[in-house]
Amino acid sequence: MKNMKQLLKNLMVEESGQDLIEYALVAALVGLGAVAAMKGLSNSIGNTFNGIGTQLTTSV
Repeated sequence: MKNMKQLLKNLMVEESGQDLIEYALVAALVGLGAVAAMKGLSNSIGNTFNGIGTQLTTSV
């Protein structure tokens, strides 16, 4: 029983995995931001190419 109490106490004090979790959260946030930016950028690029295609069609 004493070993179990010591194990639980050590687990509560242990902080070695904290940095890894923080880096994972930052990476996830950056990834979500990139996905959101790509969706807006894809719409802008699509509209630009559609406009160019329309101008080429009407000028020929």
